[in-house]
Amino acid sequence: MRRLLDASLGTQLFVLQTVIVFLAVAGTAGVWMEHTRALLDRQYRQRALAIAESVAGLPQVREAFALPRPELSLQPIALGVQAATGADYVVIANRDQIRYAHPNPSLIGKRLSTDGSEILTNGRRWTGVQTGTLGRSVRGKAPIFDSSGRVIGLASVGILEERLADQLGEALPPLLWTVLAVLVAGSAAAALIVRRVRRQTFGLEPGEIAALLEQREGVLHGVKEGVLALDLQGRVTLVNDAARELLGLSRHDVGRSLREMPLSDRMRDVLDGVDPGDDRVVLHRDRVLVLNRTPVAVRELQSGWVVTLRDRTELVRLTRELDRASTTTGALRAQAHEFANRMHTVVGLLELGEYETAVSYITQTTEAYSRHASGIREKVADPTLAALLLAKSAEAAERGATLVLSDDSRVEEGMLGDPHDAVLVVGNLVANALDALQETGGTVEVSVRTEADGLRVRVGDSGPGITPGLVHEVFREGFTTKAAHAGPRGLGLALTRQTCARRGGWVRVHNAGGAVFTALLPTGEPAPPAAEGALGGWVDRARPAPAPPLAEGAGESASTERKVPS
Repeated sequence: MRRLLDASLGTQLFVLQTVIVFLAVAGTAGVWMEHTRALLDRQYRQRALAIAESVAGLPQVREAFALPRPELSLQPIALGVQAATGADYVVIANRDQIRYAHPNPSLIGKRLSTDGSEILTNGRRWTGVQTGTLGRSVRGKAPIFDSSGRVIGLASVGILEERLADQLGEALPPLLWTVLAVLVAGSAAAALIVRRVRRQTFGLEPGEIAALLEQREGVLHGVKEGVLALDLQGRVTLVNDAARELLGLSRHDVGRSLREMPLSDRMRDVLDGVDPGDDRVVLHRDRVLVLNRTPVAVRELQSGWVVTLRDRTELVRLTRELDRASTTTGALRAQAHEFANRMHTVVGLLELGEYETAVSYITQTTEAYSRHASGIREKVADPTLAALLLAKSAEAAERGATLVLSDDSRVEEGMLGDPHDAVLVVGNLVANALDALQETGGTVEVSVRTEADGLRVRVGDSGPGITPGLVHEVFREGFTTKAAHAGPRGLGLALTRQTCARRGGWVRVHNAGGAVFTALLPTGEPAPPAAEGALGGWVDRARPAPAPPLAEGAGESASTERKVPS
């Protein structure tokens, strides 16, 4: 037994199934034999009783009972019936149970070896198994009546059980061949099952399968990247810990369809393959995720998909900070270039001896820059936002455009709350406007002011505007009309909208001689993430949005497509 327990899984399955087949066949054969034996026993009883009733009904038998010596007439009759019917014995006895006929003549005149009082007293037939002088036999007994209906004796016919056993033995060879055939077929089926199991388990034993499962679980849940597996019907079959954290899922989501899970439409499109491609960028809650969807094939048949998720939130944040640093550097470079030109002008004037003109030029340029910087600072008291606007103004000048701060701008110091969100919103909208003017030049008008409900921003440009059909698409992550190049695109306006919506605000766009973006950025604490019906807390497009505070009645009249920054 110990050797069987230590054997391989295939050997154990084969032995177990063979034993089950053997027990089933043996049980069936036993039941069949018992049923056949009972059937033969019943048939022999009926046969013995029929012969006994035939003997009891013979007129010669009744007449012989009236003779002085009945045995002389009854013995030949009994032997003749016995020979004709194939019975092992035919016995005739009187009412006192004294034999008148018996296969053994020496027993004639002696009392019956078995009691027949019930037949003689009640006049009823009887069948059963009894042991007599000739051995154990199946018997049938019938009463003998005289002409007046009185019981005068009985007839007993018996068939030895040896004959029943012989007849049952004659039926055994076909049964044994059948049992053997079933055992062979069952063993062959067991071998096929074992072979199939081995092929499906790649020949691995249960311990090895359990070890592989534990290793797989350990590896999957130890990977820092999110891993999510889908079957061909779009049901989630596996989610590791990193994917649960990134997507906000639970263990109960395994086995559910993507349509039943709290995910945004954009996330479902990427996971489902509606939006194919590598390194798909998706905004989910406050995270920037990069997704890759790869088919999984087992034995050259596709069985599902594996999606990996990488959190690029920190990388995108550092990229934005680098962009801001680059903007500042560009502004400083532009200022340095402009300063160098002015110094060259001053040096030239001095060399020409135009001292008064040189002094006047220095005074004018210094006052102009001071007025520009002080004008921005007077309207925007927050130093971070003021520095951003000043840097964007220098960048616009270098790119051949003009940035104008509107007269209604007014930002009180300390009213912005977290200045990083304000810098992100204003910086992205201004960058978007400058990109729209990069080929034509023009003017960017910026309006920022703090009110009771938060910071209101309006950025308009004199560019070609936005194609009407793309008005609702510009805020979707991944959308861009820029030429493709390295790095994720289509995030700038999406992050702007996400930032505003996270704080309970909004951002809109319409055409009025050019594209005009308006936004409300509440300065309170960020609202808790909304249900994923609107991505990352974004405002659902199906809902009626509150009207922006700035004039937007010009409508979407522009028809020329413009470039939208990432």
